[in-house]
Amino acid sequence: MMLDDQEVAEEWIVRVQGKDYGPADIDTLLEWKKEGRLLPQNEARTTSADLWSTAAAIPGLFDVGMLAAASARVEIQPPLQTQHSFGQILAETFQIYRKGFFQFLGLTLVVLLPSVCSQLTTALIQTQQASGGDLRVLAGGSFAFLMFVLSIAMWPVYVAGIQILTVEIASGRRLGLVALLNEAVRFWPRVAALCIFVYGVFFLLIVFGFAIAAIALAGASSLLLVFFALALLILQVWMFSRFFVNVLFWQQFAVLENAGFIDVLRFSRNLARSGRDLPWFERPLWRGAFIASLWFAFVLVVTLVSEWTTLHHYFNQFVTTQDPQKLLQQLTEAQQARGFDVSAFSLNLLQRILQPLLGIAFVVLYLDCKIHRER
Repeated sequence: MMLDDQEVAEEWIVRVQGKDYGPADIDTLLEWKKEGRLLPQNEARTTSADLWSTAAAIPGLFDVGMLAAASARVEIQPPLQTQHSFGQILAETFQIYRKGFFQFLGLTLVVLLPSVCSQLTTALIQTQQASGGDLRVLAGGSFAFLMFVLSIAMWPVYVAGIQILTVEIASGRRLGLVALLNEAVRFWPRVAALCIFVYGVFFLLIVFGFAIAAIALAGASSLLLVFFALALLILQVWMFSRFFVNVLFWQQFAVLENAGFIDVLRFSRNLARSGRDLPWFERPLWRGAFIASLWFAFVLVVTLVSEWTTLHHYFNQFVTTQDPQKLLQQLTEAQQARGFDVSAFSLNLLQRILQPLLGIAFVVLYLDCKIHRER
């Protein structure tokens, strides 16, 4: 009788997708199994043992027929997971960054080191009062340019690595930096092509905005040109926001789903516009916009702090100087006289080290959206 009572009171811990759940008694396990969230192949152990087995070995939970049916199942409900609030997404983002800080730092250095070498070399060249034919200046300029190109070339590896490493850490697995880079390099062609397309379109839209500003300044005395520039500005904002929505999740689909070029854009657009049954602040579009806005606000603050003196000087020159040619000359001389700014360089370095947080947040949001869509 005591043995039966002990069996009834037996509690188990199950491991699903790298996370442990429990202790849970047999009734709770049966409920999880009925909901399709606990499968026979999931790891399980009793609370009194350290050796892991499988849920199929738990007495009275699964039989052979159910085991075969579960193994043949193609689509499985994400087990024991619920949709996160926006605060939980941010909290998990920082938690993942903390757990994999050194891996994320190593991944950042792959892009950051060539960029830093390029900046330092350029600053060194600018401080030297050498002639244009000096071989040292020419060699330094060539080295700075090569480092700049290398930094750009490594960017797709960085993008892919952020996606892979975030998923690995979220699943409770560890991945070394070398293995991570080897895995990320496989996605270089597709991610590089998408980077050229996505960033290229954004660049053209920004240039379009500057062209509109030039039209407005040139036609300030003409009411017709002002209205024309305003109409173009509305069009530019609409195009920019629409494209932003369509490519909100392109990195996740390019790497985590291994989708093709066209499929990436289509899947990203569909996911961004999904969740219409949810409150507006829980939809992927608005959550993604909030995440991007928080990061851009941080970047803006860092930029203003690091460049405040220079911006203030430029503003004074712009207000007091009427001749455009003289203004351009004064701004150029001020930039050359400024030299290498250690504080601005340090703040920019901090920004680059923290930049993985943006990619991590979008991966966490993407995984959270998948849970909601599959339910």
